[in-house]
Formats: sequence, C-alpha cells, structure tokens
Amino acid sequence: MMIHGGGNAWWNYLRQAEALSDRFHVILPTLDGHGEEYATEYISTEDTADRLLAYIEQNCSGGLYALCGISLGGQIVMELLSRKPDLAKKAIIDGSICYPNPLMARFCIATVWLFGGLMFGERACRFQMKILSKTPLRYPEEIQKYYMQDMPRLRKQTLYALYRTYMMQYTLKKSVQDTTAKVMYWYGEKEMACVKKSAKLFQSYVPSCEIYEAKGCNHGYLALYLPEQWLKVAEPFLDGLE
Repeated sequence: MMIHGGGNAWWNYLRQAEALSDRFHVILPTLDGHGEEYATEYISTEDTADRLLAYIEQNCSGGLYALCGISLGGQIVMELLSRKPDLAKKAIIDGSICYPNPLMARFCIATVWLFGGLMFGERACRFQMKILSKTPLRYPEEIQKYYMQDMPRLRKQTLYALYRTYMMQYTLKKSVQDTTAKVMYWYGEKEMACVKKSAKLFQSYVPSCEIYEAKGCNHGYLALYLPEQWLKVAEPFLDGLE
C-alpha cells in the first residue's frame, strides 16, 4: 500500500506502482478530500488510519507486505504501524513530520487563506506544469492529466484540516516501538529541519530504522518527480530477504 501526500492523490505513486506490479499487488488509496474524493471531508491522520486499517483487515487478511507513504502519507504509515505491530513487514516513510509544529501550521493556513485561489486554481496549475516541463522534475503527460484534473478542485477546507492535524496536532505514538516492520525513513538533503528531527525521533522509538538522505533533493522529490531514483533505493529494501 502506497499512500500519497497531502494535496495530491493516488497518482503520486503511479509510476512506482506500475514498475512494482510484476512482483506485488499494489494498493493506491485516495485520501478523503483529495482526487475523486475531493467532496468528502478530511478529518485527521488518526481517522484516516482507522479507515485504512479497516480496509486492510477486510481485504488483505489483516496485514500487508509493505507500507509506503510520502509527507502526510508517511505520517499515516507511522500511525498504522503504531496501531498493529505486525501490520507490515516493510515500511518506507518519506519526508514526514511526527511531532506538533503549530507555527508552521498557522503559516500554511494563513497562506492558503490569502493565496489559495492563486496557488491551486486551474490557471495556476497550468503555469506550474509549464514551469516544471522545462526542468528535470517534469511530470509525464499521464500524470499531468491527473494533476490538472484533481488540483483545481482541491478545497481550502481540506487544506485547513490537513495543516491542523498533520502539522499542529499529530504526535508519534509510543506504541510504534512495538512494530516488527523493517523501516526506512527518507528525507531530502534540502528538507526542513522538522522533517530531519522527526526521522531522529522515530528512530529513537524504532532503533532498527534506517535513515536515508536523498542528496540534493527537496521535499518528496524522489517519490513525486524522480521515480526511477526512488526505485533504485526502494527495490533492494523491498526485495531484501527477511
């Protein structure tokens, strides 16, 4: 199961899922308030974990081989690992935070309140795609189509709820120390300090966790823009012997 980041949708991991599908049955959930679920209220990390855990219990015999998540998705992975120690054998957490950062949350909420229409409207999204198309971070045509479909209908209410719960409220549960999963915690070299601090905090609870720093990268670059590099790091970990 590969869980997308806040503001995007299941297609965050589409290229990775296609590459891994010859060996794994890959599940790409869409979080409430995102993608085709844009009209559904997003509640919190814990509420999302409740829903995904119920799905796993019902459809995956109560367990998964691997969990992956970027940003908000990574925080949800942490919450899932804290709920059930043997939920997954492997987990990749990428660019996530796991302790409250109220100042950053308030800044992000204020930015969306003031400039949300300019940031996520259809014209803004087209401009972003045009800029990215001139860089190594450009999306392929298929992902551009999904981006242009989903991003303009992202509601401010979803972002407000996301920032309040992901940034302002969430605290890593101590029960995560009981997980039996092998975990990698990724972050980009240019990530914010709170992400790097979160990796160290998680590792203090799960000492076997391997921290990986993506050199020269900012937030989520491997998962979002550089899937081939993502696979170079992830595949040996996912394919490794128990």
